[in-house]
Amino acid sequence: MNQDSNKPPGAPESEQSAADADEQGTPPESLAAEIAQEADQESTEQHFGGQDSAALEAELAALRAKVDSHWDKLLRSNADLENLRKRNERELENAHRYALERFVAELLPVKDSMELGLSAAREDGSDRSGIREGIELTLKMFSSALEKFAVEEVNPAGEAFDPELHQAMTLQETEGVAAGTVVNVVQKGYLLNQRLVRPALVIVSK
Repeated sequence: MNQDSNKPPGAPESEQSAADADEQGTPPESLAAEIAQEADQESTEQHFGGQDSAALEAELAALRAKVDSHWDKLLRSNADLENLRKRNERELENAHRYALERFVAELLPVKDSMELGLSAAREDGSDRSGIREGIELTLKMFSSALEKFAVEEVNPAGEAFDPELHQAMTLQETEGVAAGTVVNVVQKGYLLNQRLVRPALVIVSK
């Protein structure tokens, strides 16, 4: 006798498959997986079956154009970042190489003045007072150049000895002066932006 005659008329395919599976001894888990796969396939066919192929192609083309646009923007951004990195490297290199350019430009007039003074001193019958005035003017120009670059003198005559800024050459007994006072500056010290470049060489009272 044909087994299909035992199936109820109009029974769903899944129920028939279940009946066949029961008769053939198919595990329930495998049967459930097959039913779920068939349901997914039917859902996919229903979803895309109603769309025109031209519409799908147009949608795909639009998605590809959007991806290409994002990729182009990413490439441009990477190129801009690379150009910025190279420009910063060049500027940093130039800053290191020409850091003293302004300082040198300020010192050149001082050198010119010293050369003129020396040339005048070598002439016969040169005026000493004129040479002295030239030297004073040159020193003033040099001091002005240093001030423009935050270079300060350390000239502590009459001040209390400060080991952070001064270097004692010797101790000297001095009447009427408190111990630890700078009584003489042998060599001035200098600061650059409040940082000690050279300590002042001093004689301190004891």
